Amino acid sequence: QCLEWFRNKGILFVAIDQSRPLSDQGPFDIVLHKHLHTTLAFFFQDYRKTHPEVTVLDPPDAIQHLHNRQSMLQCVADMNLSTSYGKVDVPRQLVIKKDASSIPDAVTKAGLTLPLVAKPLVADGSAKSHELSLAYDQYSLRKLEPPLVLQEFINHGGVLFKVYIVGEAIKVVRRFSLPDVCKRELANNAGVCRFPRVSCAAASADDADLDPVIAELPPRPLLEKLGKELRRRLGLRLFNLDIIREHGTGDQFYVIDINYFPGYGKVPEYEHIFTDFLLGLAQSKYKKRPYQ
Repeated sequence: QCLEWFRNKGILFVAIDQSRPLSDQGPFDIVLHKHLHTTLAFFFQDYRKTHPEVTVLDPPDAIQHLHNRQSMLQCVADMNLSTSYGKVDVPRQLVIKKDASSIPDAVTKAGLTLPLVAKPLVADGSAKSHELSLAYDQYSLRKLEPPLVLQEFINHGGVLFKVYIVGEAIKVVRRFSLPDVCKRELANNAGVCRFPRVSCAAASADDADLDPVIAELPPRPLLEKLGKELRRRLGLRLFNLDIIREHGTGDQFYVIDINYFPGYGKVPEYEHIFTDFLLGLAQSKYKKRPYQ
């Protein structure tokens, strides 16, 4: 049904045979992929050199940047984005590559505040890479499994915003997230609490009866500026951001994850957004072609 929708709009999707040279297939207007294996990266890079007229979404080397949580959020931190609509930052974090027994000392030295969210260092789109844990005390930190990234947990009202970027288009949906942790809970809880793929597994919070202060979407002008700058810095056109608003503030936002080419199936009107994006790319490409 989905493919029929695109076909009716003049877009035909053709599966690529990875066992054959890409130059022997096609012709293509746009090559859409989500591969990051080294051999496949070369597969697409070579094609880009020999077929510069074809748009490849997106450059494999740019995608690779998002597959390491050590570098994933650095571009957001470097932006230091602050406008009249709000501020965007990243949680303080620490990378632990090995030796779980050293984590408590490393956390103390870095000055991180408990509880801490532990995420796998590699973000390759697998279910495991989206699992996370919440460590409440110093002793429990030794139970974690490096390589990982530790992020300070920021109370955010149990709601996060998934901001989908498709070219210049932006769509935002609410998702339930981890609940806030009060000081009493922190004092009474110990150990590590493990969670599955929180933001994707949780039900949509768009229709939930939420406190308007918590449910209010991030300001559109702030997201547009953030999206434009990230497209430029990352060199990507298909990605999504997981954003939270610090509870008790109206304008302090944090980007906690960036994912390349996420599943758009649950995004309202994604067919229209994706259609406009692909047709826009094709039209701009033909406009640039010299007259014959």
